[in-house]
Amino acid sequence: MLDLKFIRDNVEAVRANVAHRHVTADPDLVVRFYDQRNQLLKELESMRAARNANADRMKGKLAAEERTPLIEEGKRLKESIAELEKRHEETEKKLTEEALKIPNMSHPSAPVAEGEAGNLQLRTWGEPPSFSFVPRDHVQIGQALDLIDFETGAKVAGQKFYYLKNQAVILELSLVRYAMDMLMREGFTPMITPDVAREEIVAGHGFNPRGPESNIYPVEGTDLCLIATAEFTLGGYNAGRVLPAEQLPVRFAGLSHCFRREAGAAGQFSKGLYRVHQFTKVEMFVFCLPTDSEAMLDRLIGVEEKIFKGLEIPYRIVDTCTGDLGGPAYRKFDIEAWMPGRGEKGEWGEITSASNCTDYQARRLGIRFKDQGGKNPFVHTLNGTALAVSRTLIALLENFQQADGSVRLPAALAGYTGFKEISAAGAAAKT
Repeated sequence: MLDLKFIRDNVEAVRANVAHRHVTADPDLVVRFYDQRNQLLKELESMRAARNANADRMKGKLAAEERTPLIEEGKRLKESIAELEKRHEETEKKLTEEALKIPNMSHPSAPVAEGEAGNLQLRTWGEPPSFSFVPRDHVQIGQALDLIDFETGAKVAGQKFYYLKNQAVILELSLVRYAMDMLMREGFTPMITPDVAREEIVAGHGFNPRGPESNIYPVEGTDLCLIATAEFTLGGYNAGRVLPAEQLPVRFAGLSHCFRREAGAAGQFSKGLYRVHQFTKVEMFVFCLPTDSEAMLDRLIGVEEKIFKGLEIPYRIVDTCTGDLGGPAYRKFDIEAWMPGRGEKGEWGEITSASNCTDYQARRLGIRFKDQGGKNPFVHTLNGTALAVSRTLIALLENFQQADGSVRLPAALAGYTGFKEISAAGAAAKT
């Protein structure tokens, strides 16, 4: 959530940013409600002061004819204050509703464009593999090696759910440990978070917890939601707290399941594991000083690159354009892995993202730090995907497939799995 005074004082810039983000929001309406709210507060303060003064006058020894008009004035002030409080409450509610629609400001260097086609490639690493055979996609590989069962997943839990089997189970566990080991070496505190969060925590991160356009599963009859990312539970960990400046940055590495409705997600690029309703993810979350957040974003990207270089997966870094930024993000970079089975000749597919959300989330969640002047400004928050298992499995199976149908594993991962390749014979032995 943006600072309301900032919106009022910079309404033209906020209006332009809303246009660049291609979202539906009305900064001018926010300013109108903000001014109305402030005027009502002034009137309330004035009337409460008059009520207190009237009450003070009634404390003395007064004749009946002197007390009667004071009693009448007290009743009038009480009714007027009640009416003003009601109007203030209604205006405050409208103000909050409209303010929450306004996205974070965008970094001046973010590409200005409407959708993902406007994202800017910054650099690449590694070479996409060249095959002497027609490569298969991960769905074909997973079925041939008895690693993934989409059909039974759909029968038991519905479309976009799946079972991992045999070596794929060990792969998931190994990927999680590989990522966690890397993050612990980078100074992150490992955590396993709840798979649910209160709606107020989800909304505090800038996400809509309910409604037809929400990507989040609400838990019926409660104020809980299944989390779409551990960003919610990691960010919520410090909600309402004042963090000592000398302890910043605080860096968490959170393991959780992620649940996403993925409504409307269809098409050839969404098949198999690419868009699913449940997956395992290791998420990075950082609370830091405002002066450090831009450098911290670069560091998160560096950690993500280190992870995927270790896995020998070719990738590219993408600077996300304004129209493709999530509401809380000030700036966002994606890592897209090369996926040989995507499209006719292979395509890049998003595998991680990292975002600097400045104080947008901290303001709503009430996360501050104590500065040297004794004030409590808001911290900046950042998040980044260390490793999303489902999409990493796509990249591993498709990039390391071999002519005989087996899949070679990168050396860094083989040390965790205990095997160097996955073959049909190996899968059959574990069935």
